[in-house]
Amino acid sequence: MKAIRLHEFGPAENLRLEEVPDPVPAEGQVRIRVRAAGVHLLDTMLRKGIEGGPLPPQQLPAIPGREVAGAVDALGEGVDPSWLGRRVVAHLGAASAGYAELAVANVQSLHGIPDGLDEASAVAMIGTGRTVMGVLDEAAATPEDVVLVTSAAGGMGSLFVQALRNLGATVVAVAGGPEKVARVKELGAEVVADYNQADWDEQVRAELGSRSVTLVLDGVGGEPGRKALGLLGFGGRIVMFGWSAGAPTQLGTEDLVAKALTVSWGLGPRMRKPGVVRELETRSMAEAAAGRLVPLTTRFPLAEAARAHTALENRGTVGKAVLVVSGQTA
Repeated sequence: MKAIRLHEFGPAENLRLEEVPDPVPAEGQVRIRVRAAGVHLLDTMLRKGIEGGPLPPQQLPAIPGREVAGAVDALGEGVDPSWLGRRVVAHLGAASAGYAELAVANVQSLHGIPDGLDEASAVAMIGTGRTVMGVLDEAAATPEDVVLVTSAAGGMGSLFVQALRNLGATVVAVAGGPEKVARVKELGAEVVADYNQADWDEQVRAELGSRSVTLVLDGVGGEPGRKALGLLGFGGRIVMFGWSAGAPTQLGTEDLVAKALTVSWGLGPRMRKPGVVRELETRSMAEAAAGRLVPLTTRFPLAEAARAHTALENRGTVGKAVLVVSGQTA
């Protein structure tokens, strides 16, 4: 089979398409003929060999990728034969090896892909979607909330905008560049701003008028996160779940006391409880199958994994970045 391999930590150009042996499913595993593989910002960190994240650095040479969708084409010992031929999606966890034409997964990790949902969309929901569900649970937004979403055109942000719109909350969406701002407006955001403009926070404040932001969902951190924090009104909440800007949003006791703010981490202890991740994945897939959440995707051929990584790092994607295997429909 063909797969993307990494032999040395470093730039995106280190990702190379190579011919490697076909994997063989072990007991309790299936082999998936991959049609779509998800690309995550964490993948770019693992590629660089950065330590300190949720997963340890990979042992090289390695095939990156932790989210795959396709059809089951081989079964390991003890696997129910009914899985053979089914369209499935799975999160591979630390095992990785998803940037390939074939991948193996534990049968317990599989979800059937509902009719009408393509593989690229399923990949977007199995990892990114489950995290969105967890953050939304932590945020506990209500229709009365005015919610500011940072990086609103990203894989998570675009799903937040839709979920909050469905709830009836007022959505303030911040994205980078006119195209992304237009996309989140189409998704239902009431107030939109371009964080490439230095005074975007003042624009939001002016557009809201007498209203204040009551909840911030922040996966960006850095200066955008700090400006979002400044827009919170008295008694507001901020749920943090990442820092794609390179550093978490800086805040101190004085910030909390002055406005009686509540700060929480969206990927907290609950996500570590047995069965919770599986439940979040199931809910995420159900939302997509019902059409309530439609994941945005930017798609690249498998051979262009390096370009996908570069685009993701340079904020050149809308929604979830997905690798599509050549010759397959995803």
